[in-house]
Amino acid sequence: MRKKLREMPLYQKSEEIYRTVKTTCDLIPEENEYLQHTKMHLMENTMVIQAKISGAEAVNLWDIKMENAAIIRKCARELVVLYHSLTSFGFDEAHYYLIVRKQLEEFRLLFRDWVASFDPKKFIVDEWGLFNPPGIPQDYVQDDVELNWIDEDDDELDFGFDASEIDLDDFNLDGFDFKDDDDESEDEGGD
Repeated sequence: MRKKLREMPLYQKSEEIYRTVKTTCDLIPEENEYLQHTKMHLMENTMVIQAKISGAEAVNLWDIKMENAAIIRKCARELVVLYHSLTSFGFDEAHYYLIVRKQLEEFRLLFRDWVASFDPKKFIVDEWGLFNPPGIPQDYVQDDVELNWIDEDDDELDFGFDASEIDLDDFNLDGFDFKDDDDESEDEGGD
């Protein structure tokens, strides 16, 4: 999956944006607190975009893909408007950031094609009502036949490790407090 992800034009463009933002951020003076705060937002948005592309590619669920896409869109739009913060807070090299805006426009076009490729038949009803495919109301009840696709593509998902090779005894869980459900009910205001 990692190789497939890295070969995606959308992901490649996000890496290009990351490198350009990082290079621009390296020019931001350390002594300007406002610009340092803006730098943090710039870097955060570029990293979230890459993480959400990866997250969307790791699942088949239309609703989860769309949720990730919405977060990507939000981050990309913030990157566009953060140019104004750079200029407002006196960043002398803000003109370099216009390259990022051009890259974001190229990213937006790739993004639209990517979102259009999501299969709206592969969904689980979003009870919050935000990420249901067009025409599916939030009170829609799915039957088992509609959910037959869930296990069909699992073999294609590759998370970079074989879960069957994980031995939980290899993990030191000292210090973790695992409570039973009965323990929690006692803590919830025992009268």
